[in-house]
Amino acid sequence: MGKQLHWIVFFNVEKFMAAKRLSKRPLTDNETKVLAKGLNFAVATPKLPIDDLAATESACQLLAPSESDEVRAKITTIIKSSKPPPPNISKGEVEALNSLEKDTSLTILPADKGKCVVCMDSESYRRQVKAMLADGKTYEKLKSDPTTKHKRNLVAILTRLLKEGKIKEAQKRCLFPTAEITPRLYCTPKIHKKDVPLRPIVDYTGSIAYNVSRSLADILSPLVHNTEHHVENAKDLTGTLKEVRLGDIETFVSFDVTSLFTNTQIKRALEVTRSKLMRELDLKDRTLLSIDDITELLEFVLTTTYFSFDGEVHQQKVGTAMGSPVSPVIADLFMEDFESIALATAPPSCSQRLWKRYVDDVLAIIPKGQTQALNDHLNTVDPTNSIKFTNEEMVDKHIPFLDVDITLRMDGTVKTGVYRRKTHTNQYLSFHSHHPVTHKLGVARTLLERCYSIFSEPEDIKAEEINNQLSLPERQRKDKWRKKGNTHKGRTAEATDKTRGHVTIPYVGGLSERIMHVFRSHNIGTSFAPHNKIRNRVVHPKDKIEQDRKCGVVYEVPCANCDRVYIGETGRKLATRLDEHRKEVDVCSTQGVSTRATRLSSMGTLHKSAITDHMVDNNHLPDWKDVKVPASESQTTKGQIKESIWIRRRQTMNRDGGGHKLSHVYDSLLLPGSNKGRGRGIPLQ
Repeated sequence: MGKQLHWIVFFNVEKFMAAKRLSKRPLTDNETKVLAKGLNFAVATPKLPIDDLAATESACQLLAPSESDEVRAKITTIIKSSKPPPPNISKGEVEALNSLEKDTSLTILPADKGKCVVCMDSESYRRQVKAMLADGKTYEKLKSDPTTKHKRNLVAILTRLLKEGKIKEAQKRCLFPTAEITPRLYCTPKIHKKDVPLRPIVDYTGSIAYNVSRSLADILSPLVHNTEHHVENAKDLTGTLKEVRLGDIETFVSFDVTSLFTNTQIKRALEVTRSKLMRELDLKDRTLLSIDDITELLEFVLTTTYFSFDGEVHQQKVGTAMGSPVSPVIADLFMEDFESIALATAPPSCSQRLWKRYVDDVLAIIPKGQTQALNDHLNTVDPTNSIKFTNEEMVDKHIPFLDVDITLRMDGTVKTGVYRRKTHTNQYLSFHSHHPVTHKLGVARTLLERCYSIFSEPEDIKAEEINNQLSLPERQRKDKWRKKGNTHKGRTAEATDKTRGHVTIPYVGGLSERIMHVFRSHNIGTSFAPHNKIRNRVVHPKDKIEQDRKCGVVYEVPCANCDRVYIGETGRKLATRLDEHRKEVDVCSTQGVSTRATRLSSMGTLHKSAITDHMVDNNHLPDWKDVKVPASESQTTKGQIKESIWIRRRQTMNRDGGGHKLSHVYDSLLLPGSNKGRGRGIPLQ
């Protein structure tokens, strides 16, 4: 199966090297250059995202009316006086990016580990995923999409909890599902393994149980990572290893659980979770839900592991799904219980002086020659025979774990450094990417912190510094830039103590920094979110959500007889909202409103929808086939802000300005034709 895979791997940020080039579809030089920049590379755009104004309005809700008017006026002036950022890719690369975005014969993916960009033939990708889904023990094809049925069951549970006073009104708006997006499967290729197998991941964002899963993860997270065997990260591991000295008959060995998430036993995981909750003393401080309520919701989330791929719906029959927010917590709870049994029942000959686990990876110190015996014991602990381990022993006194290269010295002490796989790209955020300078400096700072916390030898630290210098542009690695980055970090931390709130705005170079200073002067914390990344443009392995199935959208219904449009906002499926509009229009159409006399007598009568008003008053018809979605937003308040912005931008048939009262300060930016003849300023997208 792996031999049928056609893929290309891109290794460097500015210098492209192909590890393998087996794709049937050759890439042009410019396509190669674009992908070699990395999927996190942000392309500068000459237009301002609407989200900037939406973020401004969100921030203004935190201020007094007089302050909010001042902030709006300042930011409007800044936008009108700013210039678009210069392009950071060539025209040829822009055309190449557009070509890759439209090409359905290629599936472009991030590698499972590292920063590689993998190009696969789409047919080969689909064939390999479907071969994985043909495993009858793990997956089952469903005849129909069960979303509506599951939504009804979840609403019934939540409604009961609401009546019992266990869910607050604020939680209701978050937990009760309005969206009905079917979870979607995609896979990332494990290019560091033989035959390049795929790792399945399910995107639950927008699904009926996503917010419930997030809430459960918050409630259950304090239950995990409380054992002596847990290791937090590579820095924690190296701190532990500093105190280790191996005896002559001891060795390091690592164990890895095969497909932990799909092999976690739900019944046992629920039992373990319930047992832990019963011993939790401060549970009532985190939630009003009882242990029975938490268990009921958790069982619902863990047993609705269905997803779509290539137009078909499948059910995962066993285990938890990667992608659900609560899955890592449940897998960790399951493994803590598993390891407590495994270690207590291990043969005396396999005694472990050290046992450190990070989710499904274990590092242990055991007697030499006992690796297979301990591996065999671990494989017999699970009564369902689902949890299986593989192992890796030291080679030339080296063993990798958590990206730490562990080396055994002659005296039994341990030397540590950074471990890099053969597929490691040395690829970091390009300084030419349209990211804030602080993000770029953060890369250098992170590499330095990793260098000083992971490497144990001074000469290795020096060599790593040199390697980092070769990996980063000169401007990104200079001491004066690092110092500037550290200073900025300190100012941000100091400011957050007095902030009234926080907003995130799309990053536009030269503009966003000025907006941040306005917010900061009013004690509003600000962070930047780079947009228009190459990843967003070319990585589309999941099933496309058809427009009428999208939820949380601002939509536009045009008139078939004039240039007026209707702008609306809904958190439900767009098809559901449009059906409501259509039904009222159809009722009026059957009444035969067509003569001048009947139309005049009907004018002034308000219907449920402004679309119907426009149709009745003007004898026009909506163009249902040309409905558009100019914006998406899952949060109701922000959705209403975006709706009001788009109403102001269009010649509409709406009766009002939308669900949010939008200030007229923005008129010079939003009103149709406001960008023409201005000569300066950044136009809106």
